[in-house]
Amino acid sequence: MSSVHLPSFYQRILDNLSDAVLLFDKSLCLIYINMTGEMLFAVSARQVLGLRARSLFLANDPMIERDLNRVLESGVSFTKRNVVFALTLHPITVNLAVTPLTEDKAPPAVLVQLQQVDRHLRISMEEQLLSQQNAARMLLRGLAHEIKNPLGGLRGAAQLLDRELADDEQREYTKIIIEESDRLQSLVDRMLGPNKPPQKNLLNIHRVLERVRQLVQVEARAGVSIVRDYDPSIPSLYGDSDQLIQAILNIVRNAAQAVGEQGKITICTRIQRQVTIGHQRNKLAVKIDVIDDGPGIAPDIMGQIFYPMVTGRAEGTGLGLSIAQSLINQHGGLVECSSSPGNTVFSIFLPLE
Repeated sequence: MSSVHLPSFYQRILDNLSDAVLLFDKSLCLIYINMTGEMLFAVSARQVLGLRARSLFLANDPMIERDLNRVLESGVSFTKRNVVFALTLHPITVNLAVTPLTEDKAPPAVLVQLQQVDRHLRISMEEQLLSQQNAARMLLRGLAHEIKNPLGGLRGAAQLLDRELADDEQREYTKIIIEESDRLQSLVDRMLGPNKPPQKNLLNIHRVLERVRQLVQVEARAGVSIVRDYDPSIPSLYGDSDQLIQAILNIVRNAAQAVGEQGKITICTRIQRQVTIGHQRNKLAVKIDVIDDGPGIAPDIMGQIFYPMVTGRAEGTGLGLSIAQSLINQHGGLVECSSSPGNTVFSIFLPLE
């Protein structure tokens, strides 16, 4: 058994494919895996080169080696759809294509291509989420314009009336009108989210996260612990430090409120390769997971949590997640969420290019 060394040009092509590509020799030992395959199996090539197919697939499918041997013997390729493998922490669904390589001068080998089906579903959901966010933002801008005009007139009339009134008791009512107008103005501005583009500079994302952790740790109850699981190899990225702190702070604060008197929040950072956000494919991105062991998000509001004014708490404003999504969107990123009782995960993707 020996590994395959490809010219750099072909190596780049294979590493930029969205599908995992694996090559096994006639003994069904792995001799090549591309970068997408390394990501799918959550390993480096050095760890798995030389492993037999059954070891690599962790006996998820006891017939995997029989199928590969059949392809080598018959010279006929085959495909399987919607095959579920527990290759990493979570099960993944793939379409599997197996092709024999039986050239005269080369030793026989078998090529395995894995197309992650749930990854394509995730991309589709991301595109839908971004589209919904843009539609909601346009609707809010129109609504804000319609509210601000009469609100400004109402406030101005109350100010004029306040100057004309000599009775202090009557002037209390005009002050209430002015204060409530200002409160509504502030609420509309917050619903619209950030109105200035990010001022991007090169920054260390872990400094941003440490600032957020310190702020939330001071506010949280004594029984709440915030655990760090950082990848120190993540390079610096371009971003607006203040905006990123605000976005991530909103998410971590929500987690602290969700766990209540006692619980655990984990902030985890990892590098992701070949990440598609909306229509943009990024060679490298940082993924920040904010995980809490609270009761989870109610299924009936799960699909609307990034909309303004949607909240699962009676005292909540429903603006924190909407603002966080807008701020991350301005950095070319996206916020996703999955939730079950005892395990709610907000995943923030930020491109590193």
